[in-house]
Amino acid sequence: MSHVKAGGTSKNNRNNAGKRLGVKRFGGQKVNSGEVLVRQVGATKIAGPGTYVSRNFTIHAAKDGTVAFNEVKTRRFTGKTVKRTQVCVV
Repeated sequence: MSHVKAGGTSKNNRNNAGKRLGVKRFGGQKVNSGEVLVRQVGATKIAGPGTYVSRNFTIHAAKDGTVAFNEVKTRRFTGKTVKRTQVCVV
């Protein structure tokens, strides 16, 4: 009968590294083609002209230029319109 009984649960085991999300290049900054503009989970910001989205919703610059942010209304699948920030390279 040598075994441990009633060990309980571990509560202090959540120590994950941050994901380093957010805006990497801000409005008015000059960027080169392929640079990361926004790292995000889901499409909180949408890609405008001069940008493209990779598989993990990261927005990249498709050409050289300056970054601009615009407020646009997009339609959801329910028909409701919501404001989203559009990232552009001009």
